[in-house]
Amino acid sequence: MARYKDAVCKLCRREGEKLFLKGERCMSPKCGLERRPYPPGLHGKQAQFRRRKKSDYALQLRAKQKAKRVYGVLERQFRRYFEDAERRRGVTGTNLLVVLESRLDNVVYRLGFAVSRPQARQMVRHGHVEVNGRKVDIPSYLVDPGDVIAVRAGSRQKSIFKEVALDLEHRGVPEWLSRDDAGMSGSVLALPERKDIDISFDEQLIVEYYSR
Repeated sequence: MARYKDAVCKLCRREGEKLFLKGERCMSPKCGLERRPYPPGLHGKQAQFRRRKKSDYALQLRAKQKAKRVYGVLERQFRRYFEDAERRRGVTGTNLLVVLESRLDNVVYRLGFAVSRPQARQMVRHGHVEVNGRKVDIPSYLVDPGDVIAVRAGSRQKSIFKEVALDLEHRGVPEWLSRDDAGMSGSVLALPERKDIDISFDEQLIVEYYSR
């Protein structure tokens, strides 16, 4: 399966803001953006002092790239999600965010079982997560209302999940999900609405990008 393998701190530096791709490290002085608050590359330092106005295309591209990086999706799959969002009823931009939020790796992250989406993706790939009692190791699996997502019983004895269990009460859960801390499981109550998605980019710019 294709995936991004380069240093993820470069992605935050390119976008000029924290995308929280490394969990707690992003909140520490070790954060790459804190240590080098300028774009990556040979001329990154000089670029931070340039004040050129961005074109409409540049704004649209940056919104699309940021969304891809936040959710850990490459271009081909992201375009398929956009085409799916176009076919659905409602606002295309909002539909796109709903599809992205419905990914299993994102739901595992939102339930607090992982400190970042990349870690949640790894948990799913390694077979630690089940949906409705069946193991699912596909991070892009889309959940539906009524689905129950849980850490598999055999995986709960691993040290990483024991640490997660101790810290769950301090991790919030969005309104469209519910969580059973004792059982390390959660349910999808409904598909999220735009107000439930705390992502700081304009999805309409993504629609405009693909509508050129």
